Amino acid sequence: MIRINLLPHREEKKRQRRREFGLMAGLVAMSGVLVVVIVGQFIEGMINSQMSRNTFIEAENKKLDEQIKEIATLREEIEALKARQKAVEDLQSDRNLPTILLEELVRLTPEGIYLRTLKQEGLKYSLTGIAQSNERVSEFLRALTSASEWLRTPELQEIKLPATPGRTTSRLYEFSLSFDMRRPAPDTGKPGAPGATPPAAAGTPAATPAAAPTR
Repeated sequence: MIRINLLPHREEKKRQRRREFGLMAGLVAMSGVLVVVIVGQFIEGMINSQMSRNTFIEAENKKLDEQIKEIATLREEIEALKARQKAVEDLQSDRNLPTILLEELVRLTPEGIYLRTLKQEGLKYSLTGIAQSNERVSEFLRALTSASEWLRTPELQEIKLPATPGRTTSRLYEFSLSFDMRRPAPDTGKPGAPGATPPAAAGTPAATPAAAPTR
């Protein structure tokens, strides 16, 4: 009977399988490393590309912010120029207001009324005077309301009899009232819209005595 020892052959096959397994494992590891490197480079490239886009967007945003600031500055300058232009137009249109006002007061003041003071604040006026009776004051208010295209919204502030000891006859009433005046329209010189506002420069009230003669 012939006996064959197969142990060396089996050991050789085991060693060969180990070598093949190690080689396959090494190839898999190298492939994994290669895949990781490729994916990492791809991701890094995407990140760099995104960072470049973000940098570009930030630079463009800064340019837009500067342009917006320039536009805002230009708008402020335009508004300032418009305000100056309107102030000049208002001053030009207002230079005839004192003459118009005095003419209107002389024309509208009825007999039995004497005007003492006239104060101005923008286009709002207040005046004081004396009258022979309440009816004269009422007549004056009606005239200011309906007979003038320049004066509007008259309002009686006060009317009273002053204390005059020793006098029993010819007592005169003291009164005060206020009204607004329309600004002349720049193109026609006639009264403008009722909602016209006074110029910004006219902030300090000015007092002017007005003497409309008793008729």
